[in-house]
Amino acid sequence: MIFETYILQWIVLGLLIWLVILSVFSIRSIYHYNKLTKNITKKDLKIVLSEILNQTNLNQKELGILIKSLGLVQTKIKSHIQKIGFVRFNPFPQTGGDQSFSLSLLDEKDTGFVLSSLHSRDATRFYAKTIKNGKSDDFKLSNEEKKAIKNAK
Repeated sequence: MIFETYILQWIVLGLLIWLVILSVFSIRSIYHYNKLTKNITKKDLKIVLSEILNQTNLNQKELGILIKSLGLVQTKIKSHIQKIGFVRFNPFPQTGGDQSFSLSLLDEKDTGFVLSSLHSRDATRFYAKTIKNGKSDDFKLSNEEKKAIKNAK
């Protein structure tokens, strides 16, 4: 008999603990529901939920459009200038300072151009050479231009 009351007490205690846990979850759920439905009638709640669903569908469509646009931008950006190399130098010993320069502007595939400026006492001259895959097919590159291309990578 004592053994049965001992087991019965543990069962009652377990049920009480279970009841407290369920009560806490129920109260939290009711509080959350009341917070969501504050100032909303039953008719309005249906409208609000349908608007939320419509907005979610619209957001998914717009997200798809944005992903496609991003793909196009990523494709186009490969052909834009991404690498810049710059070298200053003195081509003529009789002039002072590094007034001359070579500037390389290249895209992702090392295609672009090199702009070189040769400064002397009498004049400054500019030369532009096209670059494809890091090399010039049309003109021979000077050491400074090669260095500017290397600096751009």
